[in-house]
Amino acid sequence: MQIREDRQSNPVTDEVGALVAVARPVIVGVLQSISDEVVGAFGERNQLPLRLLGRLRKRGDGDCGIAFEYAVHDAVISAEPIVLERVADALIKCRIARGDPASILFAIEKTGAQQLISTELGLITENSRVLSGHRGQPVKLKKYLNTLAAAFRRPSTRLNLPQSIRGLWKADLFLGSTEPDHWVGTTVKINPAQLEAAHGLRVAIVPSLAGRSDGIRLDDQKNLVICPMPHDGSFMQIFYEGWRIVQALCECDFKMPREVDIPNPIHREVARIFVERRDFPVVDVIEATRKFAQPDLLVTSTESVPNVPFATTLVPGTSTVITPFPRTLPGRHVEPLDRPA
Repeated sequence: MQIREDRQSNPVTDEVGALVAVARPVIVGVLQSISDEVVGAFGERNQLPLRLLGRLRKRGDGDCGIAFEYAVHDAVISAEPIVLERVADALIKCRIARGDPASILFAIEKTGAQQLISTELGLITENSRVLSGHRGQPVKLKKYLNTLAAAFRRPSTRLNLPQSIRGLWKADLFLGSTEPDHWVGTTVKINPAQLEAAHGLRVAIVPSLAGRSDGIRLDDQKNLVICPMPHDGSFMQIFYEGWRIVQALCECDFKMPREVDIPNPIHREVARIFVERRDFPVVDVIEATRKFAQPDLLVTSTESVPNVPFATTLVPGTSTVITPFPRTLPGRHVEPLDRPA
């Protein structure tokens, strides 16, 4: 699994330029995610015309659906102070008060092959226990990893899990500490309205919303500790809008999408920049559009993380994940995201 990270290095100053800056690495990510076998049928990768990108892309290529959860995971393991402080406060409400917070990215691939993708699974030991918020002895996590992975696709397998963690297969992260070796199932949602209760889930991480409290609180009905995360809503919104523009272009072979697909005039202007160059190689288009992008908005890097298979030989449907990392700029007021991407 390849993770392409786009880290914000400067504030958004011009919406068109920022959208072009975001769309360019997304397009590169989609190009790199197409298999060599598929690209080989049409020539060399660096000669592939932009108009063929959508036709060769399969669902899952360049997937950014887990971008927010991966950004939260990265912030915890990188010990980003603002995120780490809030996670520590949420863990205290789950009775994990000792040691530094740690994160295990539990699952990127939930709809395809049963694969866990993480560099942190080694944190799970024979004595690791998952706290469910219910009375009784906490369950040992490692014993049930295979069952949790299988439960993604086979509902009947969920009945083999203890009642206290029967919904733990829905977790996106395990947050906890190696000092007490205690962990809690964590759900990460870019849209707080999608939060749902499940046995074994204890923490819910959502973006902070304008006009609402960002305090960490216990939702008694869902048995979830709600942990709003401050982030640069402007950049995150720009990123997801850029991603949607690229999706629409891929669907119509980089011809101009219908107005109903891209109704925003500014977004259509960004789309037009790429439509006009649909017959040129992708790599040339990326270079040619550099001048239209907001300079130094993003710093892009690539990391490969291992796939950990559980009881399956299926090939994952997602080979590349494109994920944004917003930056809170010192001395600046950051408006929270006021609508889901």
